[in-house]
Amino acid sequence: MEQLAGIVYRTPLTTSTFLNKMVGKNIYFKMENQQKTGAFKIRGASYKMSRLTEQEAKQGVIAASAGNHAQGVALAAAKRGIAAKIFMPVTTPAAKVKATEYYGAKAVITGASFQESYEAACMEQLKTNSFFLHPFDDVDVMAGQATIAIEMLNQQPFLDTLIVPIGGGGLISGVAFAAKLLNPKIKVIGVQAEGAKVMYTHFHHYPSPTSETVATIAEGIAVKEPGKLTLPIIQKYVDDIITVSDNDIATAMVYMLERKKTLVEGAGAAAFAALLVHRNSIRSKNCGIIVSGGNMDLSKLDHIQQLAKKDTLSYLA
Repeated sequence: MEQLAGIVYRTPLTTSTFLNKMVGKNIYFKMENQQKTGAFKIRGASYKMSRLTEQEAKQGVIAASAGNHAQGVALAAAKRGIAAKIFMPVTTPAAKVKATEYYGAKAVITGASFQESYEAACMEQLKTNSFFLHPFDDVDVMAGQATIAIEMLNQQPFLDTLIVPIGGGGLISGVAFAAKLLNPKIKVIGVQAEGAKVMYTHFHHYPSPTSETVATIAEGIAVKEPGKLTLPIIQKYVDDIITVSDNDIATAMVYMLERKKTLVEGAGAAAFAALLVHRNSIRSKNCGIIVSGGNMDLSKLDHIQQLAKKDTLSYLA
């Protein structure tokens, strides 16, 4: 926590009487969409950047990202005066690309998915010998993300359940480890989009599709392969992983905009979407929801409204 003091915000933990009554639980939203760079990723990136040696820093850093890790790395690198090059897929919202460049990094747009951008970044790293800062499969990155759980349980010690979005698993690995350390009885539930559920498949030991494709409005958690380091941590510390559809995610985004007056991206709404859909099976009185990011492409707002459940009140009945 000390290494991040003065670098990242201690984001608010908020609630809503309307939404509490709607789902029959006390909901506490950890508003990481209000974090620096608009997402939680600055935590892991900053902690990892603080651990680099002077020699590693001189070589510069390379990363691959669907957008939020890119901004976290870009800002963290700028604060240490380190050159950063970030590979991002063509599906990355323009706002995330512009923000990454604004913070001083060089953005390289390549690949149809995060996996393809990641592979291109790995090839570049071999050529340049720069330091590769992985978005999730790194213990220091996970440790940085773990500070979210520590803050949440300081802000509201009575939380009995945490619901966390999952892409490659860096966030939930850090959160689950820290949460269980502080309160072994707390439940940690992961959420994936139905169109990108590789971690869900591995966690439940379901047969993997022959060709795993990812397609979801939650591009921040659209990852093709689980992390080699994150998967065993998730299997040990996470209680369950569930999925939500893009319609569910869009509905949650609209509710967050209407009731919380806050704009969240698809990945940032996934955990709340899971509570809306699975509220009857999630046994919780005081439920923590990680709103992981708010960097949404505003040009997609009409599409989100069209995807959202038309009659939301009957949807929740």
